Amino acid sequence: MCTDEKTGIQALEHARPAKPMKPGSPEKREQEYIRHGTTGLIASRDVQTGKIVAPMIRPTRKEKDFVEHIGNVVAQDPEALYVFVLDQLNTHQSESLVHFVADQCGIPQDTLGKKGHSGVLKTKKTRKQFLKDQSHRIQFVYTPKHCSWLNQIECWFSILSRDLINPRASFTSIDNLAYRLAHYSDYYNRFLAKPFRWTYKGRPLQV
Repeated sequence: MCTDEKTGIQALEHARPAKPMKPGSPEKREQEYIRHGTTGLIASRDVQTGKIVAPMIRPTRKEKDFVEHIGNVVAQDPEALYVFVLDQLNTHQSESLVHFVADQCGIPQDTLGKKGHSGVLKTKKTRKQFLKDQSHRIQFVYTPKHCSWLNQIECWFSILSRDLINPRASFTSIDNLAYRLAHYSDYYNRFLAKPFRWTYKGRPLQV
């Protein structure tokens, strides 16, 4: 699973209708909008199928929001092995996420220590090491800093922006935007989803 958040998605409504195209003249749109606010999207992409799993549309991306999304993904197949690829955002290495993984993997909560003091929970570094543990049924692989483009969900966010959240789009409210985001995700899964042909294999550092 490739996972991340897309934040600050604006519900912009065109203030006036576009002028339709006619022979010798393209369609014309004024660049004046009515702003209805913003929302966000937390989503995972199944690398094997290309489908978007458990997309969650809401304005916040707090620790509890991210853990809820991971829980929704895992609930699709509660006994499966999951490997999540994601960046190094604080909420991706949180105390709540450690507790969730421990619970799912049968690790006693009283063995985790205390945040800021001891054990697995002590620091972000110790939490990250726990979450990366390949012996767990739920594992996390973190992309290097400034390399989020290695995460395939970012490619899908670009597709989403091109197809739906583009200058031609007009959203009458946050609810309208949320509905169309959910509808697009469903449409994509039904008709467009397929594995990316991922050919990048890295190259040695040139000095």
